[in-house]
Amino acid sequence: MAKTMRAMILDRPGEALRGVELPVPTPGSGTLLIKVEACGVCRTDLHLIDGELPHPMLPVIPGHEIVGRVVGIGEQVAGFAIGQRVGVPWLGWTCGECVFCSNGRENLCDAARFTGYQIHGGYAEYTVADARYCFPLPADNDAADDAAELAPLLCAGLIGYRALRLAGEGKRIGIYGFGAAAHIVAQVLRHQGREFMAFTRPGDTASQEFARSLGAVWAGDAGQMPPASLDAALIFAPAGPLVPTALTHLGKGGCVVCAGIHMSDIPGFPYDILWGERSIRSVANLTRRDGLEFLELAPRIPVRTEVHRFPLDQANLALTHLRRGEFQGAAVLTLDG
Repeated sequence: MAKTMRAMILDRPGEALRGVELPVPTPGSGTLLIKVEACGVCRTDLHLIDGELPHPMLPVIPGHEIVGRVVGIGEQVAGFAIGQRVGVPWLGWTCGECVFCSNGRENLCDAARFTGYQIHGGYAEYTVADARYCFPLPADNDAADDAAELAPLLCAGLIGYRALRLAGEGKRIGIYGFGAAAHIVAQVLRHQGREFMAFTRPGDTASQEFARSLGAVWAGDAGQMPPASLDAALIFAPAGPLVPTALTHLGKGGCVVCAGIHMSDIPGFPYDILWGERSIRSVANLTRRDGLEFLELAPRIPVRTEVHRFPLDQANLALTHLRRGEFQGAAVLTLDG
């Protein structure tokens, strides 16, 4: 195994990522050393780079949609084998002892640390991850393309799945911001026999058409009134003004779920659009239950991800394309060999 690895690091918010050579890390107790095959590029990475997430570890290797092979196993680890394909998500470590960890709400642990933010992530040839937060992945073949297609499931897929769980059992769902998470959750909704409507930035006809191709019964600008009221709304775009907009589209008893790690401020709104037992709630990270359930469900649907591949050293270019909304689906960094 190599002694050094390529990585892209963030030195300070507001700066471009910098390519470096670093020693390959060593797995400690309770961790796995993973040779990265692919790592998704997520909007949360932009929030990190833009300084919108507080108290990052700096310098830090971003990336929290990691697919790779186990090449080293630390002490106190069971259930994993050398060569096994695993995925590493955003939630990277919890204390395991607090009231939240003790009752299945580990996603709310006050001491939690997050991959690619407070733990080095997957914009590198190797990474070390807590084995408790590594998910076994299918390995039907060894193709790099296969790894790239799995990568978006580790955040876009998991967060979308948790948002859908929190939205309840409504039959008509609105999706606001039709990017990586939306194009995965749309396939889950279609599999479940539920209707969905897609709301995009004004004039984004490409995303609207993409949504229709995945089964949307209606697609239009976020400010447009849909043809029927919604039972629930999933907001993936980090835009606070979408919250009162979604409330006006919501039927009585419906729920607006804010699915992002970061969102701009929500403006004031009249009480009458909340009245009628409508509710607003947020998604905070994910639990291992979410991961296990969704990763078992995804191949049965089967979920097909729309991915745009970039080599590791083009991470800054991938982030720029993501920021500008220049593709449908998800961007993924791929690593050779």
